[in-house]
Amino acid sequence: MGYCSGRCTLIFICGMQLVCVLERQIFDFLGYQWAPILANFVHIIIVILGLFGTIQYRPRYITGILSFPKHQEALSLKFTYFTEYAVWLVLWVTWNVFVICFYLEAGDLSKETDLILTFNISMHRSWWMENGPGCTVTSVTPAPDWAPEDHRYITVSGCLLEYQYIEVAHSSLQIVLALAGFIYACYVVKCITEEEDSFDFIGGFDSYGYQGPQKTSHLQLQPMYM
Repeated sequence: MGYCSGRCTLIFICGMQLVCVLERQIFDFLGYQWAPILANFVHIIIVILGLFGTIQYRPRYITGILSFPKHQEALSLKFTYFTEYAVWLVLWVTWNVFVICFYLEAGDLSKETDLILTFNISMHRSWWMENGPGCTVTSVTPAPDWAPEDHRYITVSGCLLEYQYIEVAHSSLQIVLALAGFIYACYVVKCITEEEDSFDFIGGFDSYGYQGPQKTSHLQLQPMYM
């Protein structure tokens, strides 16, 4: 029962992670934020693998129609999915902590001058900078001499919520979901391991003492006359 509830909760968390990261990916594409786009893409793949491993797993005693080596191979593959998912979540939390520090300008980071999130190939900022709630965009002419010709120079005012706080909220949500996913992934793996150990203790399929069909003789005895 605990395994079932933990597994269902993990499926729900993975689904929420996919929905939230897809929403984030859309706005990162609109803002040409190449580093977050790459990180989001890897996250989507890993979450799908974790979701696949969670949904497809069946306890060994239910898959009795499978031969033991094949089942062991399938079980090992699903453990790989869980492991990859849990390890990636640690990296994903680290990345989102960095994004939060970047937008809050922790240390020597500066969201205005550093172009880390665009790999230094463009001067684009977050999509929310110009399209946040209540934001009013005003073009400044003439543009400064240092401004690239293919970029417009603008000022943004009247925002109800500054864009950096929106990005921080996105990253914070991802951290919360990642921590929940990591905890439940470890819990499900623990339940699976205990279940497998219990099954091996009673002897697996060999304990049923299965015997193949025995050959029967079809010879008919005839009376013998002396």
